[in-house]
Amino acid sequence: MRIFVAGASGVIGRRLLPKLTAAGHEVIGMTSRAENVPRIEAAGARAVAVDIFDRDGVMRALDEARPDIVIHQLTALKDWNLEDNAMIRKEGTRNLVDAAIASGARRMIAQSIAWAYEPGETPASETDGLDIEAAPPRKTTIEGVTALERAVAEMPSFVILRYGMLYGPDTWYAPDGLIAGRVRRGEMPATDGVTSFLHVDDAAQAAALALDWPDGIVNIVDDEPAAGTEWLPHYAALLGAPAPELKPGRAGWERGASNARARREYGWTPTHGSWRTGFERGVAR
Repeated sequence: MRIFVAGASGVIGRRLLPKLTAAGHEVIGMTSRAENVPRIEAAGARAVAVDIFDRDGVMRALDEARPDIVIHQLTALKDWNLEDNAMIRKEGTRNLVDAAIASGARRMIAQSIAWAYEPGETPASETDGLDIEAAPPRKTTIEGVTALERAVAEMPSFVILRYGMLYGPDTWYAPDGLIAGRVRRGEMPATDGVTSFLHVDDAAQAAALALDWPDGIVNIVDDEPAAGTEWLPHYAALLGAPAPELKPGRAGWERGASNARARREYGWTPTHGSWRTGFERGVAR
């Protein structure tokens, strides 16, 4: 198949491209920065440098590529810029979907998130609603996610992957990452809020497998939703950081998510089933 990957040089995209080319697919990787072109080409893909907000440029890129499938892995999360990331989800996704439809692409696989659900007491399933009543600053994230998923659902065929909190190399949770720095400085208290994690390698593998999955929305998270009082002290110890302050309580939406549907209906099994072993392999020195 001919596959167009938007966000090909990102943390997931750079792991996804080799999987697709090794499987024999013809891959076109889009990046917003020309300096990323050699990395994309080294993975065996053809590279195209286009800013996702350049609507005409995106339309031309898809028209020239004529892909069967478009994979949307675009984010702007490096510096925790929620506004920029929401803009990519809104305007960027709109441009990508319109260009994909115009080019004749039949399917889109898109990255969403598994912590956008409405408040609840148990890990969220795909039948739960999104947190559309959220107040700022969370409201910015939810509006972006809602816009992305609505636009992607306009495709003839689509799979929306609601990823858990990404960890592993090149993420906020890497030893040199943003979260690691905050934990070392004692800036993150351990609360009762529940997080569902996902290793970046499992995220990339799910995107590759989704080429053949049924249409729909699916949580891609590990097997062990965990409260901050559980995972954060463990993570801090692995970093050699001070033990975090314990702060009881959680926001209603901090509930984690269930991967039961991914396992039952899609046959997906994460390689890193628990953040415990994943953290230990990636953080411990």
